[in-house]
Amino acid sequence: MARNKHPEETVSRILDVSFRLFMEKGYEHTSIQNIIDNLGGLSKGAIYHHFKSKEDILVAVTDRITGESNRMLTRIRDSQGLNGKDKLKTIFKESIMRSVQNELFTVAPDFHNNPKLLFSLIHDTMEEVAPRYIQPIIEEGIADGSIRTEYPKQFAELVILVANIWMNPMIFDDSEEDAYHKFMLFDQMMKGFGLDIVDEEMMKRLKELTLIYQKNK
Repeated sequence: MARNKHPEETVSRILDVSFRLFMEKGYEHTSIQNIIDNLGGLSKGAIYHHFKSKEDILVAVTDRITGESNRMLTRIRDSQGLNGKDKLKTIFKESIMRSVQNELFTVAPDFHNNPKLLFSLIHDTMEEVAPRYIQPIIEEGIADGSIRTEYPKQFAELVILVANIWMNPMIFDDSEEDAYHKFMLFDQMMKGFGLDIVDEEMMKRLKELTLIYQKNK
């Protein structure tokens, strides 16, 4: 069999087509055969050479988008002229406002039937995002006096776990009302730590994303 001289291009084609199909049909209603049919002659063997399953393809598609998120987190974490509190608020605001969130909430994978995918999300949140991006900002906030806590590591984990998992309507199938109440409680929790970082614009955006999910699930 001829050797694939451009594996990166092949992977990119698979991810481009898969993402488009996930957007149009939904993850649950897209099969490997659907993906093959839209790849212009690429064989099933070529797909399975790079990905073990459809779930692996979705993880790779999500990782593509996560790369953009990580660049945003790095930029804010390393920015000058903002204190720790302001950086934390900027992260939450930019994260929820990104247009790519519309695409993620449209794809809306069924986490109940994808425990591996859910575990991957939780693992990335706790092992990568919390220590690499959120904890350094909290430690900076403690140093500059804008954040008050004696437990920066645990606070970083709590904040990002609540924001990325508990408040994610795709995981708990939240209605618009449920999502609103969770966001209000998150606001109260942050204010309890002296962090007034939630505003009305964020609230409206969360409602918008929840409606996108409910429409496309």
